[in-house]
Amino acid sequence: MCGIAGILDPAGVAAEDVHRMATALAHRGPDDATLHVDGPIGLGFRRLSIIDPAGGRQPIENEDGSLRVILNGEIYNYRELRTGLERSGHRFRTKSDTEVLVHLYEERGDDLVRELRGMFAFALWDGRVRRLLLARDHLGQKPLYWARAGARLYFASEIKAILAVAPRFRDIDPQALDEYLTLRIIADPRSMFAGVRKLPPAHRLIAERDAVRIGRYWELRFEPKHPGSEVDALAELEHEVRHAVRAHLVSDVPVGAFLSGGVDSGLVASIMRAEHGASFRTFSVGVPYRSFDEAPVARRVARGLGTEHVEDTIDGNIITELPRVIHHLDEPSDPLSVCMYHLARMTARHVKVALGGDGGDELFGGYDRYYGTRYVRYYAALPAPVRRGVLRRALDHMPDGTWYKSLGHKLRWIHELAETRGGRRYARSLGYFYFTPRYREALYTDAFRAAVRDFDAEAAIIAWHDAGHTREALDRMLLADSMVRLPNHSVMILDRMCMAHGLEARSPFLDHRLAEFAARLPARLKIRGRRRRYLQMRLAARHLPAEVLGRPKQGFSSALPYLLQRQFRALFGHYLSDARLVQAGLLREPAIGALLDAHLRGVADHGNRLWLLLNAELWYRVHIEARQPEELVHEIGDIVDRHGAAEAPPVAVA
Repeated sequence: MCGIAGILDPAGVAAEDVHRMATALAHRGPDDATLHVDGPIGLGFRRLSIIDPAGGRQPIENEDGSLRVILNGEIYNYRELRTGLERSGHRFRTKSDTEVLVHLYEERGDDLVRELRGMFAFALWDGRVRRLLLARDHLGQKPLYWARAGARLYFASEIKAILAVAPRFRDIDPQALDEYLTLRIIADPRSMFAGVRKLPPAHRLIAERDAVRIGRYWELRFEPKHPGSEVDALAELEHEVRHAVRAHLVSDVPVGAFLSGGVDSGLVASIMRAEHGASFRTFSVGVPYRSFDEAPVARRVARGLGTEHVEDTIDGNIITELPRVIHHLDEPSDPLSVCMYHLARMTARHVKVALGGDGGDELFGGYDRYYGTRYVRYYAALPAPVRRGVLRRALDHMPDGTWYKSLGHKLRWIHELAETRGGRRYARSLGYFYFTPRYREALYTDAFRAAVRDFDAEAAIIAWHDAGHTREALDRMLLADSMVRLPNHSVMILDRMCMAHGLEARSPFLDHRLAEFAARLPARLKIRGRRRRYLQMRLAARHLPAEVLGRPKQGFSSALPYLLQRQFRALFGHYLSDARLVQAGLLREPAIGALLDAHLRGVADHGNRLWLLLNAELWYRVHIEARQPEELVHEIGDIVDRHGAAEAPPVAVA
């Protein structure tokens, strides 16, 4: 796990530019820094030493030095690949997984990516033909950004490295802001910066002779379906999960595990214990409110596994971390980012590598919306005059409640989705708590609306949902989540928040072979009635205590906007009353004021919408105005202190 950066320019590259890019990524690789500059190519590398700490310095070259590669990530099947390459006559100088890339390229060319099993973003320079190959892993676990200015091409693990030498890209992309406010994600290939693009997951970028070509090399397939019985599928699932966990344990340094109290992380830790054979450290964070706290369950799972458990509690001071979080994300955050930042910082004090359960929800059907859309279909079958007249008026008199799973929210969610269908309905299900069309109409200025008039913020979700790759309604939702939400939200957050502290996070459920197996499972083995992740729960029952299996899904960050209401109110009032996004002509102050007033008076629940606005505002100040994160950290601390940091009593949750 590392940070990579570079420049390709036929006119030549200055070593100091590559050095500045790599320095901007020092947090990703605190152990070592190296550069290679030769004519048109400059490669910069920051290393976090995991495999072959003594001999794995990058860039790594082939036998005659004509090929050089820098890698961010891990190639889990590198030992098998190396054995085959050595039989073909290739000579290895290191024990590093990175070295297989140059020799595999000699054998397979650009198709080397089809042989890889791991999480990776790499840059391979072929000096013989002056050709650059960039590639990103199948499910987008490792990031890779790129930008062009004339004939010069920049690339890096994080946008801040590009901005360090090309400040011309420090402009907001209106489409990205529209998408963020609509869905809380920025889907590839967009970033929040105009002109800076994400290389999408499972894609290669080839730059040669002043041309850039981008293409997909892998796609998640949901057909044909698994032909065996439920018993056969369960046995194969256990085999695939064990194999994935075993592969993710490859390391020359100690490996730990995250424990959230949920099924995904608990199952990974349990199988890790069985495969590892020895004790290891597990890590969790809790909140000081019993209704929301999952730490006690994580603690009991750790005790049952015999791990050395490390635990911490989130308090109100976590809100001051927002500018640091946004700096590392390069885009606005959400509550998951803040909590993950805290967990990663604690974990990095003890280990360099930690396994987690990310991806399980998208593989096996872990979200309520996967069965909730069925109720939308029933409701949509009612006559439109009944829905839009009688029932709409009844819903107008029902309060939102103080919890995102309140009855009022659930019924409004169903009602609003019934007005749409297909991929549009699914996209709207993801954006219910954010800025739906009626909220955007009031919020956006005429200029901002004109800038995004031809852009559909829900298009990425709709395109994958309606692509026709599968007949099952559930699979269409899972495909859209796996291709859009997963790499551009939770996986992105996991990478940035862990790498902010020089911690490598690994996710066995994101192994692309395991994902291929899960995709082909019939829908009845994922959702059965209101029972989510059906087959995975059967597997988990072999490894985890019943209290974990029977708990409602909560998520350790979901309650943050509700638990820190007093701090948020202070920040909303300070930053949104003097919003730079208003001054920039993008958003309308009266609409922000109306949301803030209704929320503070308890008339409506706009907590998630105000969170998006607050984070977009802080992002603008950090990345567009280039204010120092530490300056804003102190500013937020002063604001919270002035308004009192004591917590209001926690809300009751049914």
